[in-house]
Amino acid sequence: MDDGEKQYILCADLGGTQIRVALCSADDGIVRRAVVPTMADEGPRSVISRLATQMRHVIGDTTLAEIAAAGIAAPGPLDPWKGIVREAPNLPGWRNVPLADEIGRMLGVPVFLGNDANLAALGEHAFGAGKGVDDMIYITVSTGIGGGIISGGRLLLGSRGLAAEVGHQTLEAHGVRCKCGNIGCVEAYASGTAIARRAREIVGAGRETSLARLDTITGRDVAEAARNGDAVAMEVMQEAGFYLGVGIVNLLHLFNPSRVILGGSVTKSWDLFADTMWETIRSRAQAPYLEGLDIVRASLGDDAGLMGAMALVLDRKVHGGME
Repeated sequence: MDDGEKQYILCADLGGTQIRVALCSADDGIVRRAVVPTMADEGPRSVISRLATQMRHVIGDTTLAEIAAAGIAAPGPLDPWKGIVREAPNLPGWRNVPLADEIGRMLGVPVFLGNDANLAALGEHAFGAGKGVDDMIYITVSTGIGGGIISGGRLLLGSRGLAAEVGHQTLEAHGVRCKCGNIGCVEAYASGTAIARRAREIVGAGRETSLARLDTITGRDVAEAARNGDAVAMEVMQEAGFYLGVGIVNLLHLFNPSRVILGGSVTKSWDLFADTMWETIRSRAQAPYLEGLDIVRASLGDDAGLMGAMALVLDRKVHGGME
């Protein structure tokens, strides 16, 4: 983008059950925004049309000449160089969808695509809790577990754009099968879904707990029960903290970050699992990897993907060769 010329960036995040769209600028951040349901069951055509409509909406009276490009955070696996969503478990029917080309054709602007968790990491690195940190790992702990890795100030993509699936490292070789098809993933033991599943297992075993009175049990229910003094619920939350800690130890030994940033809905229950997580890390990580290490909560919240999409456009070098 030309220096001194006021230009805007269209940003979108397709992660989760909502389409989040914003008109952004490097100086002002998010200028205008829109949020609508994804309605993923309607298929790719409908979702793409809805996305384009909302992007036009946030453009408002801004002219296309003032739009430098668009950045989109989408669920993977995807090809960030070709702008293709290869397969998205949360988006039924999405297989080899050329999302960047489709949106570019509909709006008439260059479009850059990135994995939603990767771009959340990039957003925290550029504008949030990782600002100024060249080596960091972002982990989102929610219904599932995802993340992104910044190494030497650059987003780690891997040879095919598939790197940093931090939630699918194996912790238990003969453990619970994860929804990804692997066995024993950290996601299967420390996500909100895993917390709820573990609580249901304990209730089914007949242990005394206030959770037994519920028809259905969610991760939020477990956290609430733990705060109300339920011993079983607290045990479940601490068990999740243990497994998250083990996963972080693996990442420390592999990538030697100076900061780990945790985001996602489960981190709202930080006080229920953080001590166990830290105890696990301190007892298992080799001492040099703990020197200068910070583990902090994310600061951008639901805007992490949008801000990461903006960072992707501002620093196109993260997708080498796209300039």
